[in-house]
Amino acid sequence: MNSDDLYSRICRWDNLLLAWRKAAKGKRGTAPVAHFEYRLEDNLVQLGEELHSQTYCPGSYHSFYIHDPKRRLISAAPFRDRVVHHALCHVIEPLFERRFVTDSFANRVGKGNHRALDRAQHYARQFPYVLTLDLQQYFPSIDHALLRAVLARQIKDKNVLKLIDLILESGRGVLDGEYTMRWFSGDDLLAVERARGLPIGNLTSQFWANCYLDPFDHFVKRELRCPGYVRYVDDMLLFSNDKKELWLWKKEVMTRLADLRLTVHERSAQVRPVREGMPFLGFVVYPHKRRLKRRKEIAYARKLRKLLSEVETGNASPETVVASVNGWCNHVVHGNTVGLRRAVLRNILAFSRNPAINRAIEHALGPMVLKKKTP
Repeated sequence: MNSDDLYSRICRWDNLLLAWRKAAKGKRGTAPVAHFEYRLEDNLVQLGEELHSQTYCPGSYHSFYIHDPKRRLISAAPFRDRVVHHALCHVIEPLFERRFVTDSFANRVGKGNHRALDRAQHYARQFPYVLTLDLQQYFPSIDHALLRAVLARQIKDKNVLKLIDLILESGRGVLDGEYTMRWFSGDDLLAVERARGLPIGNLTSQFWANCYLDPFDHFVKRELRCPGYVRYVDDMLLFSNDKKELWLWKKEVMTRLADLRLTVHERSAQVRPVREGMPFLGFVVYPHKRRLKRRKEIAYARKLRKLLSEVETGNASPETVVASVNGWCNHVVHGNTVGLRRAVLRNILAFSRNPAINRAIEHALGPMVLKKKTP
């Protein structure tokens, strides 16, 4: 692909139409998407003209908090901006995808958290020790100047870089309240004014978060020559046969992350035998089994009780409960959770007085997890 053609490809009608379909997927019943779709051709033509003439200007974010179970600030861009995000990522993603290491699993086609868990368990069967790392305030900490430098190594089209600058600037300050200032070697008093933070909720933020750590991934694989490495966003695992080697790697890793203005949670940055289990993506992973973290179980039980109460008061439908339980079971089935799933669903049947919920749970999920184990 000629890098000079990148910007024109972003602005093309077929790319914008595809971007709209991706941005609207699963959301066509919402007011902003329906409003955009009502005059779809006109809106896409206008968006294309604004991009061509470089008069496109992003709108303001709508921010809200979720608890899942951590408290997170989600910032949603206007729908037309989300179409632009998809149009941009569809064109530039292949430039970076071929560079990403195999064992980076977040927000990539054919990857995902469940495959990251499989890979972690695969390495746990090969190596006796693991170094677990978890970055502090990753999305609020991402430095715009450093990120742009990473992107510019692969993107030579100046117009694409201008669009990236525009999107970065539109999110500047959104996560300021979520960031605790940290000082690094060489900082002066102006370091506090550095532009930082990617709004959680943007497609571009998810993709650029992968790009930002790509040089670090290559450092781990090529310079440290780590034989077993798994990363999912800001959660990392480094495996080795030698415990002392992992402690040495920890120092080198923290130094390299500081170059990216990132820090790790010291309490979780530990070398441990894999047989003791390693916390990763909501599970505790052992060489031959996985357990759901206790706090994840408690958080879902709390959420489920709230949903059932809302059904009783008419603020939620039985279908909402069934969809929630289906989604949760499809996730935790990737661990050794048969007994847990059985207990949760029996609690629903015991607590719920709604016949529709009880019938749906028994019919849709009962055969999978309610039946007793055969001796």
